[in-house]
This record gives sequence, C-alpha cells and structure tokens, in this order.
Amino acid sequence: MASAAEQLAANLNFSAFAKAEELKKRIWFTLGALLVYRFGTYVPLPGINPDALAQAFGQAQQGIVGLFNMFSGGAVGRMAIFALGIMPYISASIIIQLMTSVVPSLEQLRKEGEQGRKVINQYTRYGTVILATFQAYGIALTLEGAANVVEDPGWFFRLSTVITLVGGTMFLMWLGEQITSRGIGNGISLIIFSGIVAGLPTAIASTLELGRQGALATPIILLVIILAVLVIGLIVFMERAQRRLLIQYPKRQMGNRMFEGNTSFLPLKLNTAGVIPPIFASSLLLVPATVSGFSTPDSAGGILTTITALLGHGQPLYMLFYAGLIVFFCFFYTAIVFNPSDTADNLKRHGGFIPGIRPGERTAHYIDFVLTRITVLGAAYIVLVCLLPEFLISATGVPFYFGGTSLLIVVSVTMDTVSQVQGHLLAHQYEGLVKKAKLRGKRR
Repeated sequence: MASAAEQLAANLNFSAFAKAEELKKRIWFTLGALLVYRFGTYVPLPGINPDALAQAFGQAQQGIVGLFNMFSGGAVGRMAIFALGIMPYISASIIIQLMTSVVPSLEQLRKEGEQGRKVINQYTRYGTVILATFQAYGIALTLEGAANVVEDPGWFFRLSTVITLVGGTMFLMWLGEQITSRGIGNGISLIIFSGIVAGLPTAIASTLELGRQGALATPIILLVIILAVLVIGLIVFMERAQRRLLIQYPKRQMGNRMFEGNTSFLPLKLNTAGVIPPIFASSLLLVPATVSGFSTPDSAGGILTTITALLGHGQPLYMLFYAGLIVFFCFFYTAIVFNPSDTADNLKRHGGFIPGIRPGERTAHYIDFVLTRITVLGAAYIVLVCLLPEFLISATGVPFYFGGTSLLIVVSVTMDTVSQVQGHLLAHQYEGLVKKAKLRGKRR
C-alpha cells in the first residue's frame, strides 16, 4: 500500500511546481553548476598536442581509459582540466568507509553524529588530494611516454599537470557539495550523470550512421532500442524494490498519560550497493587492456597479450570474471554501508523489536540473514543488467555508452533526482498548509 507521502506526491502537478520559487532557484543553480562542469571538460591542459593526443587515445580507449572517459564526459579524451573527474573523491570515500569498519577511532567518529561526520568528510578530502596527486602524476608520465603528445616534457610539465588536474578534481568536489546543499541534491551523482548523458547523443548518432552505411542492420538497431527500454524498466522496478521488516514499539507511559504502541517498517533495499559493483568490476577487468594499450609491442610480453585477448569484451572469460566481481562487490559494499548490529542496537535503544525475534544479537542475525538473501537477488539483477548489453556490444559493435553500467547510473540518478524534486514540492506544500492554518487561527 502506498504511503501518505507517495499518495501526496502522485497528486503534485505543474501548478504546485510553478509556485515553488525556492525549488526553481535550486534547479537553476544546479543547471548552472552543471554547465560550468561541462565547460571545464573542454578546457585542455597546457602543453598538449591535440592531434597526437587524439591518435594516442584512439589506441588506448578500449581499456580503463575509455571507462573513465565516459564517466568524465569526454574530458579524458580531450585531456581537459577535469580529466580526473570525481573518481578520486569516490575512491577516497570508499577507502574511508572501509577504514571506518576497521579502525576503532573512525568508527567512534561515525557514531558521534554530525560533528563526527564533518571530521570524516575532512579525512575524505585529504584522501582525495592524495589519490588525485598520484593519479595526476601517473597521467603526466603517461603523456610524456606517448609520442609527440607533450610539446615540452620535463618537470615543469609534470608539476603544472599535477596542480591543474588536482585543482580540477577539488573544484568538482566543491561543486558537487554546492549542488547538494544549494541545488536539488545528489551533487556528485549528478556530475557523473551529466558526463554520461553528454556522450549519449554522439553514441546514438554514430549508431544511426552505422545503420545508414549498412554496417549495422535495421533489426539490430531496433533490438538495441527494445533492449534498452526493457533494461530501463527492469532497473526502475528493481531499484524501487524493498523488503520491509515489521517493527513494533510497546506501550509507553509519560507522566500520567499512556501512549499506545505503534508499528513501523525497516526498509531494506534490494540493491543496497547501488552502482559501485559494476564500476569497480569494470575497472579491474580493464586494467590489463590499459597496460597493453600503453605498452610498445616489444615491451608487452606474450603473457600480457594473452590475458588481454582473453579478457576482451565479449570473451567468455571476461563475462565470467565480470559476473563474479559484480557479485563479490555487491556483498562487499553492502557489508560496508549497512551494519545489522548498529541497526539492532538502535532498535533496542528505542524500544523497538521485530515480532518473534529477541532484541539485540538475535535481531542483528535476523536482519543479516534477510539482507543476505535479498542481496543475492540484487546481485543477480545487476549481473543481468550489465551482461545483456555486453553480449549485444560484442555481437554488434554498438557504442560503449549503451553498456549496462551507464544505463544503471543514468536511471538510478534520474530516479533519485525526481525523488528529491518531489521532496522539495512536498515541503513547499506543507509550508503552505501551515501558513494557511496560521492565517485561519488569526482570523478566528
């Protein structure tokens, strides 16, 4: 049964949106921030030969470079100031989350509320700077190793490249935080979303051009469209799927008044890990292709060449490892972001319990048991979403933007953004109702 908030959200119309001035300001701010990001993806690094860069990128784009180029909105292919994108920040966040589960002092900070989260966020920023610095220096060395890409190699180029790329990543991190606080929310996700969506028109145009030239048959193009619609529908259905555990609260007495016990639900998402598993799985599998792409024929040994061939797109070994890594990261990341013991302790502290389950450790075991079972379904869903387009890509040569990872990110972020907009509209309507009630009270 739909909740009251969902029923109210279904009744929202354009007139309610037109009256929400604060929401419109947030949307305009978000659009302006994303335009600034898109402009930065076209500002190149100093000292780069664009023609030689395009030739070198064409040889290496099948590796992890192509994946990062998609997430950065083409900034890697142009070697722009935002070439690192927001990925160092995401990596630093995951590392800090891992350390929070291992290091007692960080775990204590997480339990201290808002003040502890501020300290953890600061550690994440420091980690972002460190990771971005190493990655930027690696990019500088890689560019110098490519033929004729850097006009004046040396320490000055390396230093300027590191400063520029690290500065670009920190600016994007700040921009994402501004979108979250002053825009419609989900700042980091919207930056990644805009980078992927920016490449979709080019991918669609290139696919249609292949059809016009006869390289792709018309039934294949129709199959791509139908499959994309079916995958999007599956993602929408599965991302909204939840397992709700019934929580009961006993009667409570406050002073001379007795309050009846109430019930609520603990929602467990089918896909708790989100889009992290396919991103990490793709990154790990594309490392051999990346190393081989940046190596000369003499330096790339037979073992590396064989591994690259076996782990190419569409190969059975690639599909097998891809599915296995996705399943692994689904369970691994779910264990990081959701702690059944903390949830059970919070329920016990507030007097809540699951009917038929003893509070405390037994409740934690039960929540973990349920979460494990639904994670199996969530992992199977992500494997299906990611592998179906991979089979189509390997069989037809459809552009990489139609991959399952990109569709998963685009649809998930779109759903989250719509939920954020509905939340702002609900808040606006609630404020309007409160004002009307106050006016009626004054008139009486």
